[in-house]
Amino acid sequence: MDEKQEIQSLRRELEQANYEYYVLDNPSMSDYDFDHKLRRLEELEAKYPELVTPDSPTQRVGGKVADGFAEVHHRVPLESLQDVFSFEELADFGQRVQDALTGGVEYDVEPKVDGLSVALEYENGLFVRGATRGDGQVGEDVTENLKTIPSIPLRLPEALPSLIVRGEVFMPKKSFEQLNADRELKGEALFANPRNAAAGSLRQLDPKIAASRKLDIRVFNVQWAEGKIFTTHTETLEYLQEQRFKVIPHYTCHSIQEAAERIAALGDGREEFPFDIDGAVVKVNNLSDRTVLGSTAKFPRWAAAYKYPPEQKESVVEDIVVQVGRTGVLTPKAVVKAVRLAGTTVTNATLHNQDFITEKDIRIGDTVLVQKAGEIIPEIVSVIKDKRPEGTQPYHLPDHCPVCGAPVARDEDGAHIRCTGAECPAQRLRHLVHFASRDAMDIEGLGPAVVESLVGAGLVKGPGDLYSLTADQVEPLERMGKKSAENLMAAIEKSKSAGLGRLLFAFGIRQVGQKAGKILASRFGTLDALMAATEEELTAVPDIGGITAKSLLDWFANDQSRHLIEALRQAGVSFDSTEAPVGDKLAGKTFVLTGTLPTMDRKEAAALIEAQGGKVSGSVSKKTSYVVAGEAAGSKLQKANDLGIPVLSEEELLALLAQQE
Repeated sequence: MDEKQEIQSLRRELEQANYEYYVLDNPSMSDYDFDHKLRRLEELEAKYPELVTPDSPTQRVGGKVADGFAEVHHRVPLESLQDVFSFEELADFGQRVQDALTGGVEYDVEPKVDGLSVALEYENGLFVRGATRGDGQVGEDVTENLKTIPSIPLRLPEALPSLIVRGEVFMPKKSFEQLNADRELKGEALFANPRNAAAGSLRQLDPKIAASRKLDIRVFNVQWAEGKIFTTHTETLEYLQEQRFKVIPHYTCHSIQEAAERIAALGDGREEFPFDIDGAVVKVNNLSDRTVLGSTAKFPRWAAAYKYPPEQKESVVEDIVVQVGRTGVLTPKAVVKAVRLAGTTVTNATLHNQDFITEKDIRIGDTVLVQKAGEIIPEIVSVIKDKRPEGTQPYHLPDHCPVCGAPVARDEDGAHIRCTGAECPAQRLRHLVHFASRDAMDIEGLGPAVVESLVGAGLVKGPGDLYSLTADQVEPLERMGKKSAENLMAAIEKSKSAGLGRLLFAFGIRQVGQKAGKILASRFGTLDALMAATEEELTAVPDIGGITAKSLLDWFANDQSRHLIEALRQAGVSFDSTEAPVGDKLAGKTFVLTGTLPTMDRKEAAALIEAQGGKVSGSVSKKTSYVVAGEAAGSKLQKANDLGIPVLSEEELLALLAQQE
């Protein structure tokens, strides 16, 4: 493509990446790739200034403020920094600084935390507001979530009339690993990296969720200090430390060469930090020098961010092994010849999935490039084909689970290959946690920690074993006692009558969620009747398609599934439906619920709609029949109005339901 076409292509890529990163908190492009593409676009637009448009990614700093949080206009803009990618570029930065100033220049060097930038506002020594950076000018008010971070002081020793400080919120590496382990246990999507986890946590509407994520912060700048005068940046950091903030590690350097040496040392020791770093920041230390240097329209001239490139080294794939995760996903891993990367010795690298292996044509015996670019597990970047030995064969994941031998199946909506075994030992914890969850069998007190204790003690191998437990067996376990053990036994006993709908969801059958479980229970009445149903009979049920029908038939045909069903039958678990028969008077109608309804919650409203055969969707589209809106309805209401979709109040919804009876 020519350069003008390249401009358009880069704009599209960067705008999409910007949206995913800043609005969705779900990035698909690494920061390093984004920065390089942005640099290339800046170069091309400088060459063709007539092609610069107001909506180009080069003309703005960040993304839009998402729905759900109040806007905060920053009193002092939270500027971004100019990126440098080599020590040569860093030296050029130092020369520009030296040329603009007289005398020697002192620098401050800090690790660049890979987290979420925030501004903390204090009035008379009290924490009053915290906001995300947003686009540098306008951010989101996340005060209540920031209050849950213990390292943020709520009261300062010195009560200045007004103080604004800037810091970086992050998720410690250990917390990130534990969070992903818990999410895997629950069958939830894993976070790609600590930065993504921190951003997603800080933007939770429920502060309790943010509190559970164990976030931390390092502050690195005074944005505004009424009644306080500082001479150097170092003084501001010392002051912040005195005010009981957790301050970023920082180092004073007397030349740009010394700063470069410190940056290199930080890169070599990055594994020692509790947070991920993606670079280092070098700043002119003297604040009056900063005033002389000033800023461009986009960056301060007195600071730069050195970005560490992903370290890559050659290694050899000695073997490919397959691990089965707690959700049944088969994950291939390359065993590689030991190589030193980012301060650690690497002996294995993730291969993600079969598509990744096929795309890169990775084979046992191949010489490969391995990198560790901010991810917990190193990955293979590419195969060096001219070093491939003769006789290598393409690799394919097995057709059966390497742990339990059950058939595997590929997810219809993704690249994962998953074990279908109902009693697979690798999935034991996840199966049990899901089985006991609130929307499944609702066994109160049987959370992940208790499940792990039961499994660790050898008391439980599958859901059927829960019903043979005794209070005497459970009482000695950690987190237990006599009363807790008795309560758990009562909850397990109560779950026997949860009903077929909940039981079907508790089985964890692919494609069978809560709604499908209720529908199937209402239609067939008993588990035995459902097991006897043909594919034609299943697909004749509203909202049960061919994929769901096949998934059901395959699951019931599995020996492990039949063993589980028989164990539950012997335990006295009810296989009968408790669901009211589903009507069909709203069949074909799709509803979206938004806002707070006057007398009932959304779950109750959804149940009423579904009881009459209607569908409840989470998003508004042209296929939506009605939007039911309550107080603070937000963007869904606006979209409904834009598309001309009828909007109902709670009262109007109830009237519609009454008309259908």
